[in-house]
Amino acid sequence: MGITPLLRYKPPYDWGAMLSFLERRAIPGVERVSGSTYTRTIEIDGSHGIVSVEPGTGHTLRVIVRGASLMALPWIVGRVRRVFDLAADPEAICARLREDPVLAPLVVARPGLRVPGGWDGFELAVRAVLGQQITVRAAVGLAGRLVAAYGQALECSGRRIEGLTHLFPRPERLASADLSALGMPRSRAASLSALAAAVVANPKVIGHGRTLDETVTRLRGLAGVGEWTAQYIAMRALGEPDAFPAADVGLMRALTDQSGRRPTSTELLKTAERWRPWRAYAAQHLWASLAMAQPDRGVGRARGEAQSLHR
Repeated sequence: MGITPLLRYKPPYDWGAMLSFLERRAIPGVERVSGSTYTRTIEIDGSHGIVSVEPGTGHTLRVIVRGASLMALPWIVGRVRRVFDLAADPEAICARLREDPVLAPLVVARPGLRVPGGWDGFELAVRAVLGQQITVRAAVGLAGRLVAAYGQALECSGRRIEGLTHLFPRPERLASADLSALGMPRSRAASLSALAAAVVANPKVIGHGRTLDETVTRLRGLAGVGEWTAQYIAMRALGEPDAFPAADVGLMRALTDQSGRRPTSTELLKTAERWRPWRAYAAQHLWASLAMAQPDRGVGRARGEAQSLHR
């Protein structure tokens, strides 16, 4: 029997959209979605555990924690709140975005959209680098091979859950591994190794700055992390509500005009000024509009994980 807290949120909440996003990106061995429940492996001070999240009664999410002590509960709750964006105030966000004629109908149609977070900053950064310039499916496959090769086997007391076998690899393990054997370009493997080494040297390197610009600048100093990847990490791993990956091909596609012209990243960034301080949520609505228009198709292969939010 595990620990089972209920976490409240302000409605509405588009649980279907959140769960669909996480399911398409679930790393084999580490995460799974079954029915209406998301489950993943975790590690806290060397102890292994499993966390499951599902809708609770009223405006709550039910969290089931196995293999972790009560002492770890505040840390786990904080991570769950970040992944599922439970601190969001949809009324305030929607009120601001409804002022824009482009976003207004999207916000009215999907008022409960949240920005999916990341369980761990290093894990999210690795995923983002892995997914550069390949499809989401291919990126998930690479992440699965990474976990199978370098992740620690799960050791958790109690009932096992099918498909959950490993923890995500620790930066210490990846920093010394020959990642080129996983079937990725050598330059990307080198970037991942350098990223891992940077986190080993300074575990707080993937963290908040005093401003979003400072955060992005710090992240861009990491190997393999450009402007798009830095904004994406800030959005998902750090919960920056105004982060905005303006170079994302999906965002450009979502704003294609009637003549078929897409805005440039510079033009998109200028347009997005009117969505502050909620540009991350504006991006979520634009990506969701593409998914609704083409539910059974990807939107291209230019950015892999960069396209993940709108596929």
